Formats: sequence, structure tokens, C-alpha cells
Amino acid sequence: MTSTLLAPPPRMARLPRDRHGRPIPWFVDYVNGQPDFRLADTRKLHDAIAFRCCWLCGHTLRNFTLGPAATQCAYVVGPMCAVNRVSSEPPAHRDCAIYAALACPFLTTPHMQRRPIDLPDLVKPDGEMILRNPGVALVWVTNTWRMVAGHQLFNIGEPATALWFREGRPATRDEALAAIDSGMPILREAADADTDPEAALAHLDSQYARALELLPAETAAE
Repeated sequence: MTSTLLAPPPRMARLPRDRHGRPIPWFVDYVNGQPDFRLADTRKLHDAIAFRCCWLCGHTLRNFTLGPAATQCAYVVGPMCAVNRVSSEPPAHRDCAIYAALACPFLTTPHMQRRPIDLPDLVKPDGEMILRNPGVALVWVTNTWRMVAGHQLFNIGEPATALWFREGRPATRDEALAAIDSGMPILREAADADTDPEAALAHLDSQYARALELLPAETAAE
């Protein structure tokens, strides 16, 4: 967060606070009685899947239904998820997700790195995690909730809205594009190692083109 704490939405305002006064997201695990924001409690993941709880505040998304009248939920993801359409974390309420993108220290500080020191033995999330800070956070607002068959991964589907943020503000088109392009070599390397690299790379190119359609509108300043 910035030095002035952003007021959380009502559901997150009820969460316990850390020593800095920040709400402790529901998913956060504790080490020696202290919250470690780097760690997700695997029990919370199971509960989020079973009971459709918001990943950030823990309150129900039970009113979430499929179809035109669906209650929207939102994934807080990195820009590469606009390409591969997969998240290792469950969705949240839209207002909780936007708050996280605007207030989370890691998401709002582009040069902040993940601290690997003093981490307990971890249960790695399903899928391949890209260990970098892309500098841009994406709130993927959607009307769908689908698991990837055979995995604890979420197919984030088509967005109703894609909201891009950087440094606690809306990201520009150039910033969002740079965040995607800087991660594409990682996805291309994985596609190149596929059993059918030509088909995998062609599919990746089509996914990339779809992602570009979701970039913020270009502003006069750009």
C-alpha cells in the first residue's frame, strides 16, 4: 500500500489487520502466529472451491450463477493470464479484487520482488507459476466459474470487463502491452517445448491477439 491506506470495501474492512493497519486477506496463511502475505492457506483454497467463497474476504459468492443475469466475480491476475486464460487462484468479489489491485504492496510496486527467504515447505500451486513481478495487475471481471478438468486451476473464460492497474492507478495501454510482451518469451519457450510446437505456437499467437483486444484504450497523453 501507499503511505495513506486506501479504505477497503465493507467485506474486507471486517478482516483482521496487520501491524501496518492493512486488512489481512482471507486466503493468507500464518507462520508462528503471524500472517505471511506470500503464503496461501491450502485449506482456504479447498473451502473457496467447495463453498464458492471470495478469495480475498472469505464471504460467500453463493449468489453467483451462470447466465446473462449472473453475479459478476473477478480474478486478480497477472497480464499473462489475459493470454492463457488460466488462474491458480479462485475469484473474488469485484470490489474486493479492485481493492487488492489498488492496495496490495506487491501489485502496486513494480520493482518489488518475491522474498524467498524463511519460507516453510510449500505446496506448490497447480500449473506453472511465472515468478516475476510484471508491474501491472489485471482484474478480470467475468460471469463464469469453471475449473480446469483434472487440475486445481481456474479457467477464467471470457471477461465482461478487463481492468488494468499499475502503481495503484489505472494502467495505460502502453504499460499493459509492455507487461504482456515482457512475459511472452516465457510462454513461447513452453510452447516450443510442446510435443507439437508448431501447433502450440500458432495457438499461442491467436491467444496473444485476443489479449491485445482487451488492452486499455489509448489516451491522448500516449
